[in-house]
Amino acid sequence: MGIKQVLEDHRESVLYIFFGSFTVLISWGSYAAYVWMGIEPVISNALSWVSAILFAFVVNKWLVFECRSTEKITVAKELSSFIGARLFTGIVAFVLFPILLYAGLDGTFFGVEGFRARMVVSFIEIILNWIFSKYLIFTRKTPKT
Repeated sequence: MGIKQVLEDHRESVLYIFFGSFTVLISWGSYAAYVWMGIEPVISNALSWVSAILFAFVVNKWLVFECRSTEKITVAKELSSFIGARLFTGIVAFVLFPILLYAGLDGTFFGVEGFRARMVVSFIEIILNWIFSKYLIFTRKTPKT
């Protein structure tokens, strides 16, 4: 099985991983930037989450799950469901992050305090976010034009 066939057979998953990687980079990069600006790590964690969620909604809706509807009610439902799901995974992350810090993942990585804990939290969020996006939020596709 060639790369082209894998991409065709698993397009949605490949795109989710691809854009999810960018979402993680936005989250981690903004976290690092906030920490370097002198903002306390737990607050930096929350701010980086907001930055990443805005990017993730757009790419998941349009590029990964191809929900092309621009009807206000549809977009509002998708956005509210997306935010709700991300709030849930955000709560998981906010609870888990300090636990991991105090459990010993508080060391500096790439010169950023608490980055190891941030990486573990991100991995867990990715799995939960895929499940919510795939099966609860972006379930309807409008025909391509």
